[in-house]
Amino acid sequence: MKKTIFGILLVSACALFGGDSAKWISADDFTADAFNTWIAFRKDAELAEAPASAKLKIAADSKYWLWVNGRLAVFEGGLKRGPNPADGYYDEIDIAPFLKSGKNRVAVLLWYFGKDGFSHKSSGKSGLYIDGGEMSAFDTSADWLSRVHPAYGTAGAPFPNYRLSESNLQFDANREIENWQTRDDLPEKFAFKKSREYGKLGCAPWNAAEKRPIPQWKLRKPIELQFTAKKSWLGGTAVAKLPYNMQMTPIITVYDPVGNSLVSVETDHAFTGGDNCLRAEYITKKGLQTYESVGWLNGHEIVLKFPRYVDVKKIEARESGYDTEVSGKFSCDNPFFMRFWQKGLNTLYVNMRDTYFDCPDRERAQWWGDVVILSGESFYTYTPSVNALTRKAIRQLVSWQRPDGSLFAPIPGNYTSELPGQMLASIGKYGFWNYYMNTGDADTVKFAYPAVKKYLSLWTLDSTGLTEFRKGGWSWGDWGENRDKRLIFAGWHYIALDAAANMAELLGYPDDAKSYRQTMQKVRAGFENCWNGTAYRYPEYNGETDDRVHALAVISGIADKSKYDAIFRVFKTQKHASPYMEKYVMEALFKVGHGGYALDRAEERFKKMVDDPRYTTLFEGWEKDGFGGGSINHAWSGGAITVISSELCGLRPLEPAWKKFAVEPQPAKFKRASLGFQTVSGEVKSSFVRDGSAFIMDVSVPTLAVVSLPEFCKGKTLRVNGKTVSEKTVNGKRTFELPKGEYSIIVK
Repeated sequence: MKKTIFGILLVSACALFGGDSAKWISADDFTADAFNTWIAFRKDAELAEAPASAKLKIAADSKYWLWVNGRLAVFEGGLKRGPNPADGYYDEIDIAPFLKSGKNRVAVLLWYFGKDGFSHKSSGKSGLYIDGGEMSAFDTSADWLSRVHPAYGTAGAPFPNYRLSESNLQFDANREIENWQTRDDLPEKFAFKKSREYGKLGCAPWNAAEKRPIPQWKLRKPIELQFTAKKSWLGGTAVAKLPYNMQMTPIITVYDPVGNSLVSVETDHAFTGGDNCLRAEYITKKGLQTYESVGWLNGHEIVLKFPRYVDVKKIEARESGYDTEVSGKFSCDNPFFMRFWQKGLNTLYVNMRDTYFDCPDRERAQWWGDVVILSGESFYTYTPSVNALTRKAIRQLVSWQRPDGSLFAPIPGNYTSELPGQMLASIGKYGFWNYYMNTGDADTVKFAYPAVKKYLSLWTLDSTGLTEFRKGGWSWGDWGENRDKRLIFAGWHYIALDAAANMAELLGYPDDAKSYRQTMQKVRAGFENCWNGTAYRYPEYNGETDDRVHALAVISGIADKSKYDAIFRVFKTQKHASPYMEKYVMEALFKVGHGGYALDRAEERFKKMVDDPRYTTLFEGWEKDGFGGGSINHAWSGGAITVISSELCGLRPLEPAWKKFAVEPQPAKFKRASLGFQTVSGEVKSSFVRDGSAFIMDVSVPTLAVVSLPEFCKGKTLRVNGKTVSEKTVNGKRTFELPKGEYSIIVK
C-alpha cells in the first residue's frame, strides 16, 4: 500500500514539471527500485539521413552503458549524484558517428545503486532520462522497451562495507539475454515491455541536473595478463598480476564442462583498510565463455576462485579512469625520490574518477584533507584537463554547506560530520586559493566565496586572540599521537583567513579583506603567546611537542625567522605527523633553510612504502596496516611531489594561471634535477646541474619567470644565453626576470 501511494505522489510531482518532450523512465516492474538493480532499455528510430551532429542529454540514476546500432558509444556514463544534496548530473553525448540512414537502434544498460554511500547520494528510485534535442525520436518515454535484466544480481558475502554505494556484482550467464542490444524478438521472447514514465527533467526525486563538469572516462583496450592457476580437490585459484594498481574491469574466459559453477572474481584489494571492499561473481553456462564484470575494481592482482573442473583460459583487464595524461616529467640523481615520484604518480591517478577520493577500494570518498593535497599534486603532474575535477570538488563542497554555515566532507554522500581542520585547509591557501593561482578561474572563486565567508563566521577567538576550539562532528587533526589540536586548528584558521582576504580583494570586497587581516593579527598574537622560548605549545596541552604545529606556524608565516633554529630542532627530534601532515613539515623545512634535512627526513619516514616491491602505490599510514588498518593507495602520501616541484625545483605561480611564476631552486643535496609540466598557460620546464663550482640551469618560459638563484651563487659570474642580465637582490638572493623563451643560465 505504501509503495502504491508513493508511486502516485511521485507521478503527480513529476507531472507538474512534465511536458511533451523527454521524460524520466524506468522499468515497469516492482523490483526496479531495489538496490543493485540493472535495467535494459531499447528504442528504434527511423532517420531519413545520418545527421552531422546528434547530441543527447543523458541523465541516469546511477550509471549507464550506451550502444547505438550494436556499437558501444559510452562505457560507464553518468556521475555519482550530488552536485548538491538534491540534484544530479547529465551527460551530453554526440552519437552522430554511430547513426545511419534508415532504422537505428539505441540500447542502454542502467545500473541503479539503490543506496547511499560516502561518494553518492541516492535518489531512492531508478531512472533514465534522454533528451534527443532535434533528434526527438530518441527522447525517453513510455515507448521505450525495458525490463529488469535477469542475469544481474548481488554477489554473496563478504559484502562491501557501509561506505560504498556500489554492491558486489553477480552475473548469471544462464539468464543472459544474448545480443539484447540488437535482436528483434525482445517483447515476444524476453518480456520486454513499455517503460514506466514519470516526468521531465527537474521532477522529483531526481530534481535538477547539471551538465557533467568533467570528461568522459579514458578507456583503454583490454590487456591480456599472465596468470598462474592451482587446483586441488577443494577447488582452483588463478592469480593474474596487473602492471600496476589500476582502476579496471576484469575480463575472464573460462571453460566449464558442466555449467552453473560459481567463479569468484576479485582483486588482492577485496579486503583492505580494515574493511571488505568490492568483488564480483560469475555463474557459468556450459562450454567456453567470456565475461567482463563492468563494475570497476582496483588492485595489483586479479584473483579468481572456482570449482576444480573449471578451466581458466584467459584473464584480461580493461583500464578506465579520468581522462588526463601525465605531463609532469621529473628526473634527479636520487634513486629514492625517482621511485617516490613514480609511486606518487600512480597513487594519484588511481584516486581520481567521479571525484578525488582517499582510496579507490575501501570507500572512494572525497575527504577534503585529501583533495587539498591531491589537487596540489595534480597541477604538477597531469595535463590541465584534471583542473575540472578540482573545480567540481570546490563547487560540491560549498553547495553541500548546511544552513548553519558548517562545511563537511566527504561529499557527495551520507556522511555529515564536520572535520574542522580539514574544512579550514580546504578553503585556504592550499585548497581554493591554490586552485585559483594555478587556473585563473575567478568564476569559481566568486561561486565559492559566500560559503567561505559564512563558514569563517563560525570561528571565534578567545581573550588572547587564539582561535577557539571548534569540535565539529569529528575533531580530527591528523592520524597519530601527540596532536596539539588547539594550535593545529589555529594554524589552519590563519591560513584560511589569509586566503579569504585574497578572495575578498579579488572580488572587490575591501572591507571583508580588512576584517580578515585584522583577525589574522589577533590569531597570530594568540599563537605567539604559546611560544615558550623553544617551541609552540598550547598551555593545556600535555603531550610531546607537535611537529605539525610548527609546520603550520612556518608555512602560514606566523613564525618569524628568529624562531627558525628552534623550530628546526623540533623537526629533528619530534616525528609525530602522519603522511598527511608530513607534506607540510617537508615544505616548512625547506622554508627554514633545511631542504637537505627535509629530504633526509622524508626518505627515512617514507622508505618502507617506497621500497616495498609488492606495491606500486603509497600507503595511508607509515606501515602497510598503519593507524588501525590504513589503505595501501592513499595519495595524500604523495605530498612530497608538490614540495619537490615548488621548493626543490622552485616552480610556483606568482600570478594566477602562471602568467608570472617563480623559478627558485633549492638543490639541497641534489646535484641534478629537472621538472617539466603543462600549465594552463603553456609548458614550464626547469633543470639544474651542480658541476664543481658551476651551477647550470635550463629554463623554458611560456609567460614571465622570476628567477632567484641559490645563495651559493653569490659572487659568481652570471650569464643568460651567453649575456649578462639586469638583476637585483631580493631576500638575499640574486633575482632577475625572463620573458617568454628558452634560456641557458650559467653561474660560475
